[in-house]
Amino acid sequence: MQHLVNYLKHSLRVLFIAFLATFIPTHAAENSQFSDYQLGSGDMVKITVFGEEELSIETRLSDAGTISYPFLGELEVLDLTTSELSSKIANGLANGYLLNPNVNVTVLEYREFFINGEVKKPGSYPFQPGLTLQKAVAIAGGFTERASKSKIFIQRDGNTGDPEMVDLSRQVLPGDIITIEQSFF
Repeated sequence: MQHLVNYLKHSLRVLFIAFLATFIPTHAAENSQFSDYQLGSGDMVKITVFGEEELSIETRLSDAGTISYPFLGELEVLDLTTSELSSKIANGLANGYLLNPNVNVTVLEYREFFINGEVKKPGSYPFQPGLTLQKAVAIAGGFTERASKSKIFIQRDGNTGDPEMVDLSRQVLPGDIITIEQSFF
């Protein structure tokens, strides 16, 4: 008798989740303000699977750009957006584990940006969406007296070419390396 009750509870749970999944968007992260952000090493993400608490985790991307996820193992997620990662996990879980999984991925902590040269407090700082070079300089304590406000360079994370000369209105991204040169006058 207890076996039958457990079977009915499980069946109702699966039906309820399937019913809810038809009304809830599968990839809620697509609507976030930073939805085209590409994940990189050091980012901390929260993966939520609706109705499956044991599959909801918080994890940091490894140096290789991977995460370890229950049932699916080591996943390569470097340069994926949050919605692409949601799809990847949902597809993996739908392949023999769950019926119509509802997966949401959000970034809890972005990787740091780095600022060096003629600022008062060079170093690494936590990234925040909407960060401009002007704000990054303020976070680093402002310009030194010798700073050039026109010789400012950004090396984008993953770009192996020469740093790009930019102005103070330029958007800063996670992993960027900012260099403020000295002024000659």
